[in-house]
Amino acid sequence: MNMRALYATAFKSILTKEINRFTRIWVQTLVPPAISMTLYFLIFGNLVGKRIGEMGGVSYMEFIAPGLIMMSVITASYSNVASSFFSAKFQRNLEELIVAPVPHYVIIAGYVGGGVVRGLCVGTIVTLVAMFFVDISLHHAGLVVLTVLLTSILFSLGGLINAIFANSYDDISIVPTFVLTPLTYLGGVFYSLSLLPDFWQGVSKLNPVVYMINVFRYGFLGYADMSVPFSIAVMLGFCVGLWTLAYYLISRGIGLRS
Repeated sequence: MNMRALYATAFKSILTKEINRFTRIWVQTLVPPAISMTLYFLIFGNLVGKRIGEMGGVSYMEFIAPGLIMMSVITASYSNVASSFFSAKFQRNLEELIVAPVPHYVIIAGYVGGGVVRGLCVGTIVTLVAMFFVDISLHHAGLVVLTVLLTSILFSLGGLINAIFANSYDDISIVPTFVLTPLTYLGGVFYSLSLLPDFWQGVSKLNPVVYMINVFRYGFLGYADMSVPFSIAVMLGFCVGLWTLAYYLISRGIGLRS
């Protein structure tokens, strides 16, 4: 077996393990996002939306639908890799993987791939739920797919880095609570940036989630608060940056002992 085939087998093994891990407990990993998004649509979309009226030239429920889908993708991708990688570190399984004749980028790709698959599964489920509340139309299907992939990769890498530095299971919940939640709620899920004063629009542009939701919403509605190509470039930059950081940490063995 040549090295390329060996690496492909290693990647497939890690990816398969990650997929089996969250599909085996699908009631805990795939059903809750559907329930949460249903409540969001009922409360914010149906009840509150009727009072708000239109936003961005469409009904409020249509406006928030892409953001709610993206929010579920972010949470699923992040939590899948963070919990799985830390579990492997905590149980001392990771040490065997690190010393195996497999490049570190293959290990990273395997775990990130699992997070991407879960993000896509949850995104699909939430989209199907959204179809019961609003007519889903695609303005640019390619941008929708690209945004979901880049977002899943970015937050899977974020979950991996969180797991590397985490020393206990409590540390896994700190970032979602104090970082992810504020970023998503202040990322334009429920409002258009054009409604904000100039100062707060500038502050919002420091939030990477803003760019993801901006492109994703444009893919569905053809509405964007800022340049779509620039938003894609920002997402790519974050992906490259986090991948480089994750590779550096794992190759140096930083934080890999629980």
